[in-house]
Amino acid sequence: MPHLGLAARYAAFAAVSTAINLATQWLSFHLYRGPGELMLGIAAGTATGLVSKYVLDKFWIFDDRSAGVIENVQKFSYYTLTGVITTAIFWGTEAAFALAGNQAMRYLGAVVGLSIGYFLKFHLDRRFVFRATS
Repeated sequence: MPHLGLAARYAAFAAVSTAINLATQWLSFHLYRGPGELMLGIAAGTATGLVSKYVLDKFWIFDDRSAGVIENVQKFSYYTLTGVITTAIFWGTEAAFALAGNQAMRYLGAVVGLSIGYFLKFHLDRRFVFRATS
């Protein structure tokens, strides 16, 4: 696939996963108000965004058709590990924006942090997770 088409698809899937992440955060914030609400919302959004992005990346970005349970558990584990760095960027950016402003700033920080993180994550996943299939 030409690089431009791949980049457009990756960006679209990042947007879908971001929307899933933010929708989960929104739901979490509306279901629970209290101590730790920010971290709970961020963690819930991160979990749903991670799973959705893995599935999209596996099949439609890296064309990985492996079906073995052990192989897929390993790949998802590596995918999650590459996400540790990018999640730290995302969480830190969102938290910094949240401290600097209101709830709208929190969501802006999430979008900024996720955008930076997804750019980095593509390169990490191509090199370390889906290297045999891309």
